Amino acid sequence: MFNISPTILIEEISKFIRSLLNKKALGLNSILNKVLKVATLVIVKDLAEVVSHCFTSGIILKSLKEFIIMVLYKEGKKDYSFLGSYRLIALKNTLAKVLEKHIANIISKAAEEHGLLF
Repeated sequence: MFNISPTILIEEISKFIRSLLNKKALGLNSILNKVLKVATLVIVKDLAEVVSHCFTSGIILKSLKEFIIMVLYKEGKKDYSFLGSYRLIALKNTLAKVLEKHIANIISKAAEEHGLLF
């Protein structure tokens, strides 16, 4: 059985937010990563509570699950009739990225703890 704490520490969420890249496109919530980083000092406690609640309840807001897929041309391709001539970009909700990083961190720690990684 995995021993997973349902609460997220304020330090953890601050670290996740700091790790977001600044020059990423906006998602549906129109929050720039850079703006989230600036607002972290004010919202980090409440955000940690929300992420912890999502994790313990298993309920994730519909708006956090929605994203936009953009199709971009790859430059320098001779024939754009092939699928390999395009690149897909997912524009995710900025807050969903933080939740995903927390969940990925939990899975990674559990896998290491139980020797599931080679």
